[in-house]
Amino acid sequence: MSEGIGYALGAMLLYGVADFVYKRGAAAGAEPHQFLMVQTWFFSSLAILYGFFSGALALNRGALWGAAAGVLVVVGYYNFARSLKSGAVSTHATIFRMSFAVTVALAVLVLGEPLTAPKLAGLALALVAVWLLLAAPGAAGGDAHRERRSSLVRVLVATVAVGIASFTYKLGLRDGATPISLVAAQGAVAVTLSTAFSAYVDRGIRPSRAAWSHAPAAAALLVVAFTFLAKGLEGGEASVVVPVAQMGFVVTALLGFLFLREPFTARKCAGLAAALAALASLARG
Repeated sequence: MSEGIGYALGAMLLYGVADFVYKRGAAAGAEPHQFLMVQTWFFSSLAILYGFFSGALALNRGALWGAAAGVLVVVGYYNFARSLKSGAVSTHATIFRMSFAVTVALAVLVLGEPLTAPKLAGLALALVAVWLLLAAPGAAGGDAHRERRSSLVRVLVATVAVGIASFTYKLGLRDGATPISLVAAQGAVAVTLSTAFSAYVDRGIRPSRAAWSHAPAAAALLVVAFTFLAKGLEGGEASVVVPVAQMGFVVTALLGFLFLREPFTARKCAGLAAALAALASLARG
């Protein structure tokens, strides 16, 4: 197993647990903008401290791609958090982590990474998995049905944003950024945007107890996950490393089924199976 895939597997586990923490925060009543604000406070602090003490913090032109990722991550994670207020984490985390399909497409089209048969099969299976998860039948009507549709739109916006953010990591590394510099630059932009947005919405800085209880754990998990992703991308193709890292949805779905008692339908089972097949195919390259 290559070092890049090893880092990707580490990121996979951490992303999966972090997404579950997001759902726990939403269930506890944490408002998405407050949750994201507190998370970025800890995320940026941890990233900068690690970069400083490791001696690997170097702000150069390549690190600007991390700043771009910061904007995209704020858009992505805010919409993901909003979607979880009325959506099942086993479904929405799976769709959210399908962001690898966006990254793969950009890596092939922009960077010229080879479009092999396994990658094509993986992308096709990813589309099948999303269709199975999105088209899951529900009996809700009226306001509940509209809320469900709104949550699905939000998770799709989040998926595209985070897929592009992962691609910017590869661009930053090609321009000479160190992994932790990308993560720190992302955190600096994200904390500024999320705090300003929360202050605008709440007319002040007033994070709830639920946000304080869950967001720090999510921040610690994500800062290591993003660092592992960047380290994996240093020596590996984006169209291979990112899909493996995004397999974290399997961890999240299992946690949702085990601890939140979310229904495990035949359609969800088929969707998860298709998603796993897509990731296995893409990881082969």
